[in-house]
Amino acid sequence: MAEINKRVGLNIRKYREKKGWSQEQLAFEADLHRAYIGQIERAEKNIGLVNLQKIAKALDIDVIKLFG
Repeated sequence: MAEINKRVGLNIRKYREKKGWSQEQLAFEADLHRAYIGQIERAEKNIGLVNLQKIAKALDIDVIKLFG
């Protein structure tokens, strides 16, 4: 998978764990499926921009931080 997918997935995991949330909790907050969150964090799937924005909003961070 592309390096950007790995970076975004790791950043999602970092911010999720910083909040003390499980993948299931993040999925609930972002209105996404738990399995999808896991696949994104493991860089197994490409994430769409709309879903990236949902995750950033749920984590209460600017979407640009997920690319950092």
